[in-house]
Amino acid sequence: MTKYFEGVFPAITTPFNTDGSVDHGFLREHAKWMMDAGCKGIVPLGSLGEGNTLDHDEKLAVLATLVDALNGAPVIPGIASLSTHGAVALARDAQAAGCQGLMVLPPYVYSSDWREMKAHVDAVISATELPVILYNNPVAYRTDFLPEQIVQLAGEHANLRGVKESSADVRRVTALKGTLPQGVELLVGVDDALVEGVQGGATGWIAGLVNAFPAESVELFELSRAGRMEEAAKLYHWFLPMLRMDTVLKFVQLIKFVQEEVGHGSSRVRAPRLELTAEETRVARATVQEALANRPALATTAVGAK
Repeated sequence: MTKYFEGVFPAITTPFNTDGSVDHGFLREHAKWMMDAGCKGIVPLGSLGEGNTLDHDEKLAVLATLVDALNGAPVIPGIASLSTHGAVALARDAQAAGCQGLMVLPPYVYSSDWREMKAHVDAVISATELPVILYNNPVAYRTDFLPEQIVQLAGEHANLRGVKESSADVRRVTALKGTLPQGVELLVGVDDALVEGVQGGATGWIAGLVNAFPAESVELFELSRAGRMEEAAKLYHWFLPMLRMDTVLKFVQLIKFVQEEVGHGSSRVRAPRLELTAEETRVARATVQEALANRPALATTAVGAK
């Protein structure tokens, strides 16, 4: 059975110009840079991509830029809206734009019981024939898709082919791994649970700090998948202080700041987010500078070749 979501998929940040508009030139360059490092596709318009601050036309423009830039590699946008109608419209427009998959989120703001949430995702998953990743992030969206509910959805939708598990509970990975139908892939959705998630059976990673360190992210994932745990543990130990930036309230500001510190991006965000305070910047910069001072040498040959 075809595997759609195996490997590292950046949850790409959305770059902004000084006037607040989307910087499409850098967006194109940034996506190619991460793909050249070994990533398997790009996931725009998610939480890290500040999708909830972009209007519909801006979202479609982002997708058009990425589809053109990636020249056939998967673009898998986050699909979310205040309404089910809005999410369905975005899903259909994403397919028309040439996207090769969708990541379906619960609706913004409103969260309720399983009956209502199921009706929402049923409608969005059914809106296209594209392979879908269901995004479970109970911390951010106050909607928790339990393993038995995800199994039910997978049984009812042939195009539900992945689950981005962001509960930060690695027991969810092992629970899902043993119950999901064949062909439904598990993806780690929080940066600082990558190794544990892969050990539990995940085959993909929708990553955040990959926006600043794509080569290190790909190598960490591949070492973990290959079972080379001593090497993976060393790289993970180096990476963890930055990976933990992905799991706090200001993760968008922090990851964009890290991009700026390594010379590949800008810390500009769109309101209501504001850039980091002076003290937050000082702490974050110290973490990044320590990491850069001790940056490990990466393998010069493919992980699987050794």
